This record gives sequence, C-alpha cells and structure tokens, in this order.
Amino acid sequence: MRLSLPLLLLLGACQTTAPTTETTTSAAPATPPAELRGTRWLLHALDKQPTTPTAGKEVYLQLNTTELQAEGQAGCNRFRGNIELPATGQLRFGPLMATKMACPDLTIETGFMSALNAARTYRISRDTLRLYGEPAGLPLAELHKGQ
Repeated sequence: MRLSLPLLLLLGACQTTAPTTETTTSAAPATPPAELRGTRWLLHALDKQPTTPTAGKEVYLQLNTTELQAEGQAGCNRFRGNIELPATGQLRFGPLMATKMACPDLTIETGFMSALNAARTYRISRDTLRLYGEPAGLPLAELHKGQ
C-alpha cells in the first residue's frame, strides 16, 4: 500500500502530543494598594450612603504627586486647595476654593466638601480610600480608584 505525500502530511498534522505531568500553579499576585497621591479617587459613598454622579459629572479627588495640592470635581463645581500630610495615615485639607456655578442640587457636593474639610485620617485598602474625621469611627467618605 502506497500513501501519497499529502496524505502523510495530513496524518502527521493530526498527531497529538502526550499531556505533560507538570502542572503550573500560580497564585494571583496580591494587588498593591493604590497610591494616595497621583490617583484619581472617585466618590463612592458619603457617611456609608452610596452616591451617584451629579449631572453626569464624576465626583472625584486627586492629590498632586509633587506639591501638597488637591483638586477635583465636587459635583457641579471644581475645587482646589492645599493639603497637609503631618504623619502616616493623616491628611488635612487646607481651605478649598471652589467655583460658584448655579446648580439645581448641591446635596452630594455639600456633603463631599464637608467630608474633605472634616477629614483628619485616611486608610487605603487595595483600590479604596476612606477618609475619617476625629474621632475616627465610620468613614466620612469612601472613594474608589478611577481608571
């Protein structure tokens, strides 16, 4: 019996390799916590109450990586101001200046600005930043790392 070359090639291509006995196990690497400075932190909750974007604008906070400055969007208005980092886990916002746009609902904005002004300490857990007042109890605000 004579097999043609195309048939031999086809048969050779159908061969399977024996499964290897090696198994690779790789633990998922632990996600390092996001950096306080240089991260765009999106507001997720105020006083443990979930929030939603106001008028389609993300409410966020971002701390400058080189200067002790904060900026963000509080809902309707943008804000900017100084920050202090007196010790590890401590954070204070200086006077925050904001634009003065007329907006129909300032509930989230007012709550967010109050939380920033009252913040004295913070904790970062993976991609979540929590701001606490004095004494530290429930978080004043919870923010998630933005994209």
